[in-house]
Amino acid sequence: MRRYLLQRLFAFLPILIGVSLLVFTAIRLIPGDVITATLGTEAGMLTDAQRESLRSYYGLDRPVVEQYARWAAGAVTGDLGVSTRHGKPVTDLIGDRFPVTLQLALMAVTLALLVGIPLGILAAVRHNTVFDLFVRMLALAGLVMPGFLVGTLIIYLLSTVFGVLPNAGNFVRFNEDPGLNLRQMIFPAITLGFAFSASVMRMTRSSMLEVLGDDYVRTARGKGLRERRVITQHALRNALIPVVTLVGVEMGYLLGGTFIIETLFSLPGLGRLLVNAISQRDYALVQGATLFIASVFVLINLLVDLVYAAVDPRISYDR
Repeated sequence: MRRYLLQRLFAFLPILIGVSLLVFTAIRLIPGDVITATLGTEAGMLTDAQRESLRSYYGLDRPVVEQYARWAAGAVTGDLGVSTRHGKPVTDLIGDRFPVTLQLALMAVTLALLVGIPLGILAAVRHNTVFDLFVRMLALAGLVMPGFLVGTLIIYLLSTVFGVLPNAGNFVRFNEDPGLNLRQMIFPAITLGFAFSASVMRMTRSSMLEVLGDDYVRTARGKGLRERRVITQHALRNALIPVVTLVGVEMGYLLGGTFIIETLFSLPGLGRLLVNAISQRDYALVQGATLFIASVFVLINLLVDLVYAAVDPRISYDR
């Protein structure tokens, strides 16, 4: 197991280097720079000497290769630079905003699993029934409806039909008031997890249908075991392996794709911070936040591989 972990960790290094190079290059291909984004129309009133002074202050006068080398050297030691917009270390900003994004993603995944797995199992057990058709239609609706539309509909129903507006603008963290925090986060989590629950339904249903047709399941039924025991103790465990893969991949995407929901519900998360940093040409913050999200993504995929062995005893990484 230790050898496998070391191999995977070393394999992640080229991925992170590639991500850092891609983001470093892409943010600089966007027209404008941090000086123009910060000063706006007043940037046109700067003299050449003033502009060069500002470029020197932000380190933009150095060659691009040197800029990347200096930033990468700092990133290795945990120093992701200082945000030009906020005037704070990027690591502090990530540490302040990431818990909100992580909580939103975890709540979305939890709701998706609580809804998607049971419905997927029941749809497979009641194959080609009215309930199965209902689950497939619900899953289809979840896949075709974009998150911003679901969120807009939720806000509209809460404000117009029920007269309850989402509590935006005065976000309270979980450690300050757990009850109020969960009330503020539940509707964004439902919005974010709606499409994911649809994917879980479809994956669980198709995987269960495949497993229920295997020989060992027919043997268990032939021994006279109860149908519930056949499903829960024999079929479900193997059927969950593709679902575990889906959760690992989607968890990474949720962490990086929460900016729409965070903007819609005014949540102070990392995704919203990253989008604002792109528009403000905050190079250090964009590079640092993206590299952090990529690191979390690859670590989640490593964790998923380890969960495989717990779900299916036939899988081992000791060889």
